[in-house]
Amino acid sequence: MGSRSMGNQEGDLNDSMDDFLPLDRPRVALIGGGKIAEQHLLGLQKIGEVKLQGICDLSPALAEYTAGRFGVAKWYTDYRQMLQHGEVDVVHVLTPPATHDRIVRDCLESVCHVIVEKPAALSNQAFNELWRLAQSKGLRLIENHNYRFNAPIGRLESIARQGQIGTVEEVEVRMVLGIRGGGRYADEHLPHPSHRLPAGVVHEFISHLAYLLLNFMPVEDDDAMEVRAAWRNHGGGEFFKYDSLDALVIAGPAHGRIRFSAQQAPDCFAVTLRGSQGVANAELFHPCVTLVKERPGGQHLSPLMNAVANAGSLVGSGFGSIWSKIRNRTAYEGLQVFLAQAYQALRTGGEPPVSYRQMDRASRLIDRLLAEENRL
Repeated sequence: MGSRSMGNQEGDLNDSMDDFLPLDRPRVALIGGGKIAEQHLLGLQKIGEVKLQGICDLSPALAEYTAGRFGVAKWYTDYRQMLQHGEVDVVHVLTPPATHDRIVRDCLESVCHVIVEKPAALSNQAFNELWRLAQSKGLRLIENHNYRFNAPIGRLESIARQGQIGTVEEVEVRMVLGIRGGGRYADEHLPHPSHRLPAGVVHEFISHLAYLLLNFMPVEDDDAMEVRAAWRNHGGGEFFKYDSLDALVIAGPAHGRIRFSAQQAPDCFAVTLRGSQGVANAELFHPCVTLVKERPGGQHLSPLMNAVANAGSLVGSGFGSIWSKIRNRTAYEGLQVFLAQAYQALRTGGEPPVSYRQMDRASRLIDRLLAEENRL
């Protein structure tokens, strides 16, 4: 394995890595060969200048197939063997969330940088233990917040930064997924591992909802936030622990809403900013951004001008969705941006695309959403 210099001491919770040793051509391995691995490998192919050393999956057929398809040097069914013999610098941990803590710890102990799918750990305490271990060894631990790098979110950030809707007073993140109607989460004969998470299948998605909310909430003191969460199982039965979440996050004058439903239709993933002078909305599954504000012509003509201004975005979204399906493009567009920035940081010793503070804040908010004392 490549040599590493020792970084910050345990307890120094920041992103500074003055002793970080840049990697010229990182040797990369993946643990987990499912659908998300395909997206990571496509991103790595675009980055180039990486050496795909190995991929591990419990299914030998899947590991061998994925290795052959993407030109990975070797495949394994035991990740410890891969870490021991694979000469690896960076490991992508792409397994079910409940396994992350143990696997990430093993990778860090093997002196490998880690890029991990969300959540990095199932509690804030467990995340910070992993972070301290990474810091003590001079290693990067980067949690994937891929939707923050999607183009509609960048456009929403620009609208807020430029003050086009005035002061942001309310942020709503809403996801609707028909996961009870079929697919990998609905098969009772082959239960998805996420059913065993503290909040069941919904737990797999709340990291995205949490980090996107915090990305736009003007919060100075996270500890002062008031959190109230209503977890429900509207569809009934014991297979799904919950299929709905409606949470309120209040921080001074700013209000936030986190909403998830498996009962509604159609599927959507939207972030809405309501400000003192307008409303901006970004849709991620069918990418578009709409902006409603006072336009030239004053109060009477603004509704018409807003309709005209937003029509192009909505029509473009419709045609864009069809074109994306033809080209096999998905809402994972931000993952490729995230990976490019992560490897740029690994090569240069620069700041990673997701900071400790961003990971820690999202993890703490999830803890509070799950806490019994905050439930409605």
